[in-house]
Amino acid sequence: MAHVVVLGAGTGGMPCAYELRAELAKEHEITLINEREYFQFVPSNPWVAVGWRDRASVTFDIRPYVERKGINFIAQRCDQIDPQNNQLILADGQSVSYDYLVIATGPKLVFDEVEGAGPEGNTQSVCAVDHAEKAYQAYQRLLENPGQVIVGAMPFASCFGPAYEYAFILDADLRKRRMRDRVPMTYVTSEPYIGHLGLGGVGDSKGMLESEMRAHDIKWITNAKVVKVEPGKMHIEQYDDAGHKLKEQVLEFKYSMMLPAFRGVDAVGKVPGLCNPRGFVFVDAHQRNPTYRNIFSAGVCIAIPPVETTAVPTGAPKTGYMIESMVTAIVHNISSELQGREADTLATWNAICLADMGDTGAAFVALPQIPPRNVAWFKKGKWVHMAKIAFEKYFIRKMKKGTSEPIYEKYVLKMLGIGKLK
Repeated sequence: MAHVVVLGAGTGGMPCAYELRAELAKEHEITLINEREYFQFVPSNPWVAVGWRDRASVTFDIRPYVERKGINFIAQRCDQIDPQNNQLILADGQSVSYDYLVIATGPKLVFDEVEGAGPEGNTQSVCAVDHAEKAYQAYQRLLENPGQVIVGAMPFASCFGPAYEYAFILDADLRKRRMRDRVPMTYVTSEPYIGHLGLGGVGDSKGMLESEMRAHDIKWITNAKVVKVEPGKMHIEQYDDAGHKLKEQVLEFKYSMMLPAFRGVDAVGKVPGLCNPRGFVFVDAHQRNPTYRNIFSAGVCIAIPPVETTAVPTGAPKTGYMIESMVTAIVHNISSELQGREADTLATWNAICLADMGDTGAAFVALPQIPPRNVAWFKKGKWVHMAKIAFEKYFIRKMKKGTSEPIYEKYVLKMLGIGKLK
């Protein structure tokens, strides 16, 4: 009998536990470990931050749903990974032994790389439901005392989609309230151009997103390195594409939501030979760590090099479909090894994203994620807004049901009319 431990119960870890339970024989034990008792559907956080959703609609308790599927659940932070002895040491002191470990922790949010940034500082975040609730409280104060808003992404950020989403969602909410004229907006980003998305652009993402920003009266500053945030003041350096500093400026604001850079979580990042310098897990073509062959990893916590070098550092995003593909590969590879066969399943690193824009939306497909691509497709329309609302409900329902089906392939690809990807 083997014991497979999944560390992290987000949009990668929880489906991974379900797929493992469905794929592996009953004598094998599956344990899911997560720092918190609840699952949160992170893509809905921009809606939470303007009051279009609340915590109850985007979170639920994990335990009853996984335990009825025969999956053990431990709600504790992992403080140490001991790969030599195949053990995890948890925050309450207990140790958990494993035969296989799947790391799906997501990232550590490193607000402290920019002085004064983050929910404990002077900017808001939509990276966690707690942050989104705090952002909504700050937004309510903005409504009482309107003024300049800054939305965007810090240096080393890799997940730019939620920043664009939030800018347009904020714009839509303010227009509904007839207050947009009192709230100037500027998008400040480490990207070299609007629509870069950490992907080197996808199709006509540059032209389409620039057009949308002009249509919604959102100014922008690209190649921007935020160096410090004081109450109501953001200090930035702007560079040209060759990396030469053009100017320094101080932008005043009443409200700001800036996505931070990511690192690997502490317990993962400090394991020798497991990660790159920023704490992201090295994986081979089978999602397996080259140093520790019984450790696999999927999602935002894995190491993927930037698509290209940019004047201000940016990272490559890991989108939902890509994460789902990584998870499925891991499950089949662990199953193969347990049956005495070589791991042979590869993930398809394709980027597919539905981005809400308040009352419309944008969808992009990059096959593969890293150029050159077989498909680079970017389109917008109200149908994307409606599709993302429907997908939120679909995903949460499937997580409660305990499905082992490929959710993105079942829903998003069908909705886009793409079919199964190879």
